[in-house]
Amino acid sequence: MNKIFGTLIGIVIAAVLFRACAFIVDQRQYGLVFAFGQLREVITEPGLNFKLPPPFQNVVYLDKRILTIDTPQQDRVQTSEKKNLLIDSFVKWRIADPRRYWVSFTGSERAAQERISTLVRDALNQAVNRRTVNDITSRERDRAMEEIRLAVQERVKEVGVEIIDVRLKRVDFVPEINTDVFRRMASERQRVATEQRSIGAAEGEKIRADADRQREVLLAEAYREAQRIKGEGDAKAAAIYAAAFSQNPEFFNFYRSLEAYRASFRGRNDVLVIDPSSEFFKYLRAPNSPRAAR
Repeated sequence: MNKIFGTLIGIVIAAVLFRACAFIVDQRQYGLVFAFGQLREVITEPGLNFKLPPPFQNVVYLDKRILTIDTPQQDRVQTSEKKNLLIDSFVKWRIADPRRYWVSFTGSERAAQERISTLVRDALNQAVNRRTVNDITSRERDRAMEEIRLAVQERVKEVGVEIIDVRLKRVDFVPEINTDVFRRMASERQRVATEQRSIGAAEGEKIRADADRQREVLLAEAYREAQRIKGEGDAKAAAIYAAAFSQNPEFFNFYRSLEAYRASFRGRNDVLVIDPSSEFFKYLRAPNSPRAAR
């Protein structure tokens, strides 16, 4: 009985010692092993590890993941045009060197965030002070963010921190200049719209002039082609008439006289002033006489 009881006590003591000496480092953490308050070892790989039981050694865990600093208040910054802007930004950062980080901030994430936020505000002021409103809102926005990140990274690398990214979420004008800015923006847009309408009107006139020119060219070419075809038709018709009437000239003269009579006496009230003995009436006077035939 005493042997069984002693075995149980030994198992309990071993379990307690194992629990006090063994610790697990998660893949999302760094493990810092301290001996009497002094940092002895930094464990960066996940897994099961061992240490001396307290109070000889203890373990402190630091977050290994990418962290975010997103302050609720906006920073008031002045541009090179002396325009005040309200800029809302956020920072992505992580612990790159746990030993330096612990020495610098004693493991306090809040202290690290305050230090980084101060450096970001300083770098943001410098980047915006050298740029115009248009630069910081559109043309050089990405370049300004990268410039801020590099400036902050240069100043925090000695404390074991790595700046992953700096982003400007929102850029606003201060309320007191919003009205003036919007008025200038409206005037600028109106100027651009007027310029575009002028360009459009000029292009429209150019297109209409070109269309009119092409229409005149097409009409002229069509008229020329029509006159050519008409001339060829008249020539062919004249040739046919000449060939037909040359076979019987007397019939041709008679037919032409009938056409002339039809044209002259078209209506009942038509009046013709002419000598009755003229050649015009030769077929009316004696249509079968030799003289008429000639």
